[in-house]
Amino acid sequence: MGAVLGLCSAAQMACCCTSAACSLCCSACPSCTNSTSTRLMYTIMLLLMMIVACVTLAPGLHEQLKKVPFCENSTGIVPGNFKVDCDQAVGYLAVYRICFATCLFFVLMALIMLGVKSSKDPRAGIQNGFWGIKYLLVIGGVIGAFFIPEGQFASTWMVFGMIGGFFFIIIQLILIIDFAHSWAERWVSNYEETQSRTWYAALLLSMLTCFTLALTGIVLLYVYYTKSSGCDLSKFFISFNLILVVIASAISILPSVQEYQPRSGLLQSSVVSIYVMYLTWSALSNSPAECNATISDDKQNSFDNQSIIGLVIWVCSVLYSSIRTASSSSKITMSEHILAKDGNAEGDGGEAARGAGDAEAKVVDNEGDGVAYSWTFFHVVFALATLYVMMTLTNWFNPSSQLSKENVASMWIKITSSWLCVGLYVWTLVAPAVFPDRDFS
Repeated sequence: MGAVLGLCSAAQMACCCTSAACSLCCSACPSCTNSTSTRLMYTIMLLLMMIVACVTLAPGLHEQLKKVPFCENSTGIVPGNFKVDCDQAVGYLAVYRICFATCLFFVLMALIMLGVKSSKDPRAGIQNGFWGIKYLLVIGGVIGAFFIPEGQFASTWMVFGMIGGFFFIIIQLILIIDFAHSWAERWVSNYEETQSRTWYAALLLSMLTCFTLALTGIVLLYVYYTKSSGCDLSKFFISFNLILVVIASAISILPSVQEYQPRSGLLQSSVVSIYVMYLTWSALSNSPAECNATISDDKQNSFDNQSIIGLVIWVCSVLYSSIRTASSSSKITMSEHILAKDGNAEGDGGEAARGAGDAEAKVVDNEGDGVAYSWTFFHVVFALATLYVMMTLTNWFNPSSQLSKENVASMWIKITSSWLCVGLYVWTLVAPAVFPDRDFS
């Protein structure tokens, strides 16, 4: 399946040009739906922008980046009368500008796609084609963003980044909960159909592994982010989230819950527990220095373990939202608003979509009778994903705090999102029992 999806994306990439060689490449690829291939193409664009942003953080590029316009023309002052030192902050400021242009592109696409109901809409060509022009537009936007004087740009854009990052964390929570439910449902179904002990052992081993990782994370959080005297807020965050995941795990195996969701259980709870502990870790990494043993060893414009794990989760979430179709559990997890529906509509006889005017493109239009996903909401999600990765790459830094990772606002945003995660998961468990007359299938 992954190879086919990769070839679908390759087909659309090849169709960015108009040569005979490109046409031959397109015709050699297997057919796939335009709802899938288009989402993958935007995902590739977003991932490429992330890679470019990562490159700007490479230590070897600092001297060259100091020559960029926003450093030479900058007033150098942000709130708090802190002078922006391009020798230290140029990588972070470059990431801000790359993500600023990318975010604006997705916001523009979201506005253009408002009200689209099917691929028969004239705007479908803009959504599903013109990839070369889109890439040029993003590249031009990035170049233009580098001419924005610093002034208060970083501190202002950081506020947008924190807000957007918070909303993407919520979306990421929904996707992870959907993944947990889908994973458990598939393995439980395999076990019920085959009665094989292998599936039962795999379920048990996966659950125990996830809970062990979560418990290990809790111990490490107490070691690195608390002290025997003081750090009461950090202790509260860790202890409270531990209590929450224990309560959520207990709810998942209640008889009243099992009656309506016989396949819910501790596997989903273990996956959610790991993510909650990650969010707790991420929040505490922005806590004050006196309770944060990692700040003193932190190097500016560099990745730490928390950022790397955050990027991995982000990439997996973006890819999952692009290739995953809504399942029976999606209505409960609310991911049906994010994932594409498994469309069967052939549109105009199942003809190939001609996004770039190439008649040989073997991308089947499955949205002729109705879109498989909200095109506008898809671009909004990717705009929020851009803001989230911007904050992750820059360690959620505060421009007015000497580039320190200490950022109380970011800490509260992440810890609040961890509580929302548990709340959303518990809702997916109790909703069918609370509203027995509502169809969640």
